Amino acid sequence: MFSFAGIRSSATRRGLSVPERQAVDDCARYLLNHKAYLRYHEHLAAGFPLATGVIEGVCRHLVKDRMDVTGARWSLAGAEAVLRLRALRANGDFEEYWRFHEQQEYRRNHADRYADRQVVTLQGRHLRRVE
Repeated sequence: MFSFAGIRSSATRRGLSVPERQAVDDCARYLLNHKAYLRYHEHLAAGFPLATGVIEGVCRHLVKDRMDVTGARWSLAGAEAVLRLRALRANGDFEEYWRFHEQQEYRRNHADRYADRQVVTLQGRHLRRVE
């Protein structure tokens, strides 16, 4: 385990110049300000994974492999839409999402335009109400 004071005292012992020391002090200040999130020893003891490698792999799979195509140009909205769909497919939730999406589109494009949200459709020779 490291200490924030230890980082700073190490810089002092090494006789770093003021510009070199600035980076060390900035780093120590950042770590000190975020110490509530840096309890890795507790997370490891509880069996939680510290998965920076896994996270980097997922980022490469979801983001880089799709967005970093030679010549591709993405708007922010377009890139976000594609990445959301890739994430849904990767985690197995795409089919459930797509059913929800179709229901919302049906409601927006059809049901909301009719009184009592009831759409009359032809089914064979009979008219039936769809809710």
